[in-house]
Amino acid sequence: MRFRQFASFALALILIVGPAHASSNMNIVRDAETEEMLKTFARPIFEAAGLSPESVNFVLVQNNQINAFVAGGSNMFIYTGLLRAARTPEELIGVIAHETGHIAGGHLVRMREEMRKASATAILATIAGIAAAAASQNGGAGAAAISLGNSVAERTFLQYSRTQESAADQAGLSYLRANHISAAGMRDFLQRLQDQELLPTEQQSEFVRTHPLTRERVETVSATIAGDAANARPLPASYAESFNRILRKLDGFLDPRGTLQRTDARATDFATRYARAIAFHLTGDTRGALELTEKLIVMEPSNPYLYELKGQILYESGKATEAITPYRKAVALSDGNALLRVGLAQALLDGRSQSDLKAAVTELEAAIHSERGSPLLWRLLATAYGRENDLGMAAYALSEEALARGDKPLAAQQAKRAQELLRNGSPGWIKAGDVLANAETKDDD
Repeated sequence: MRFRQFASFALALILIVGPAHASSNMNIVRDAETEEMLKTFARPIFEAAGLSPESVNFVLVQNNQINAFVAGGSNMFIYTGLLRAARTPEELIGVIAHETGHIAGGHLVRMREEMRKASATAILATIAGIAAAAASQNGGAGAAAISLGNSVAERTFLQYSRTQESAADQAGLSYLRANHISAAGMRDFLQRLQDQELLPTEQQSEFVRTHPLTRERVETVSATIAGDAANARPLPASYAESFNRILRKLDGFLDPRGTLQRTDARATDFATRYARAIAFHLTGDTRGALELTEKLIVMEPSNPYLYELKGQILYESGKATEAITPYRKAVALSDGNALLRVGLAQALLDGRSQSDLKAAVTELEAAIHSERGSPLLWRLLATAYGRENDLGMAAYALSEEALARGDKPLAAQQAKRAQELLRNGSPGWIKAGDVLANAETKDDD
């Protein structure tokens, strides 16, 4: 039992300090519209923190738990459960401001060092316990030593973590203040989660378990609101509209049947129609989905995400050729959004003509500049190169895909194959060499 407790503590450290190591088990989802909303909400916060908005990546995780964390330097993970639990844009912005405080404060590096110290304390206690048990032939004495060591290690780490949470709160509050945004959203979100501390650990949300809450933290935020009341200004009305649309969009994708049951078929507001169009598609009613999407396009003919939705409905309904036109419109209206280019490329790859194939390669090569870490994009590019019979570049793309997935041995294998097939010194040959060098570099940890 004592060893299980130690294992649980070690797992908690991994979850708190290094969630990137577990990210391969996460269901990462991509949605251009949701990511655009997050970037819009976060831009002034990042700028107040002295961070380049382009340097921070949002990673959307499909998980009903309420959680958000930063990992890998400047990656901010947001769970869909947190998005759906937030009641206002101010609450979501409050969470973003707090997590930005962790990034700007360099907490990840410091927490990693504290994890090593805490883990070392626990490991030494375990060794000492085993030695005590062997020397005294008293298993109880050994277990007691192990328990004491683990308790000291856990208290040391959690005390440091609480300090960081308080520092992130203070930093987040300063970013909100700099942008004249009320901290009421941060307070309301923390107050709702604070009630969960009374629940058994297994029933608490991920956010509560990985972001230790204290009454002092909530009181500090509340005091800030009282002091900054005159400084706060209402958010733009577009924030609330965008936030509501994304919530309804998530409802449609994550709970399509429930969405159709809960919403009024006669509703004419944009958000409800949006959710129902998505829900119709996911429940197999292609006709209903397209009819509602067309009504939405009439309401907002310059909205790229509506054409993306139409393209997705057509493509996933087996009408890839028909999906090309709306996807092209989506790319044009979005000024070349990389994710929308990928959608267009998928439809083009299902086309029959050589021109469609060449167009797919063009779209994917354009998208790769901002989506180098996307395994799907590299896989599609490898498929396109392969159909063009450019086997060297196909091998290079597969090496990049393997590297994006963290499979360095396969990345090295495909990079070597690419260099064998490509002309020595050609751009592709050089890029494959870069992959090979990266794949042969040992991880820091």
